[in-house]
Amino acid sequence: MLRFAALLAFVFLQLAAGVVGSPTPVAGLDKRAGACSFIRVRKEWRGLTASEKQNFISSVLCLQSRPAKITGKAGVKTRFDEFQACHIDLTDEVHQVGHFLAWHRHFITMFDKALRDECGFTGIMPYWDWSIDADASKAMKDSVIFDPSTGFGGDGVSGTYTLPPDPNGQSSAFPFAYKGCVRTGPFANQTVRLGPGRLVTEHCLVRGIDEASKQTLATSQVDRVMQLTPFEKFRPGLENGIAAGFGFGIHGGGHQAVGGEMLNPYSSPADPLFYLHHGNLDRLWWKWQRVDRAARMYDISGPTTQRPPFTNVTLDFQMTFTTLGPLVPVREVMDTETQPSCFVYQ
Repeated sequence: MLRFAALLAFVFLQLAAGVVGSPTPVAGLDKRAGACSFIRVRKEWRGLTASEKQNFISSVLCLQSRPAKITGKAGVKTRFDEFQACHIDLTDEVHQVGHFLAWHRHFITMFDKALRDECGFTGIMPYWDWSIDADASKAMKDSVIFDPSTGFGGDGVSGTYTLPPDPNGQSSAFPFAYKGCVRTGPFANQTVRLGPGRLVTEHCLVRGIDEASKQTLATSQVDRVMQLTPFEKFRPGLENGIAAGFGFGIHGGGHQAVGGEMLNPYSSPADPLFYLHHGNLDRLWWKWQRVDRAARMYDISGPTTQRPPFTNVTLDFQMTFTTLGPLVPVREVMDTETQPSCFVYQ
């Protein structure tokens, strides 16, 4: 794989209820997949009530226990495994390409839908605004996101995990990031069956929180990315960073902050925080689009593959999601206020 980030959001009452009104069309640009009957409002983790947080955590635990819909794929036993397997299989096709943001937007939408349809999730799909933690004086490891009672559990415990043999170079692991098993919080007993990388091994959820990520995720760095135009500058700036010395960029920086499996370019969706991290990246793209809806809502560019021969991505490019669902054209996910997305960010 090539570089993975150089290493690897109608009125007040409606917002409070997580629903807003009908979207405003972009004249001359819409080929809408379908109007939304209602639009959910995604919120930052800290903006959820205690019951909303528990609803989300319980639904993720449910998906980790529900049998997979597919059979015969090594290491895939649960629906949660299926999502991780999809990302592993497509890593080289959906990073360092023009549809990087579009693919991950729909990937999260499918995860949200699975939680609702299969696990009774009725709450709000959250995101993690790591800039709040990066700007704070306290350590990243002390973020509320890692709280063992109201969050996703803490750091890995040193000495509790050893990387498996990798004679064929399939792990794509950064050894320093695999500190140890998570021993606190709701995912302390999680069984990960895929990874590191493309290996199939049964292990714990591994983390290695990296305090150095704070400088990469600070609001000042995010602001630099948000000022980039057009999309062909914004896209790589968000995924990889702006210039030498900019660290891993905000994409890689979020993965780096959690460490462990989250810093693996292939198997990172083993950690439920993957979905909140990419939710925040999607929120930033959503905000960038809405600065100039006419010019940016359907602005897409970049190669469809990591290696030549290169073809530029278009709105009609068909994105694959392996066994999770049918092909989806890029056009259908550009405006989140239309089907199949139907959400905005707070």
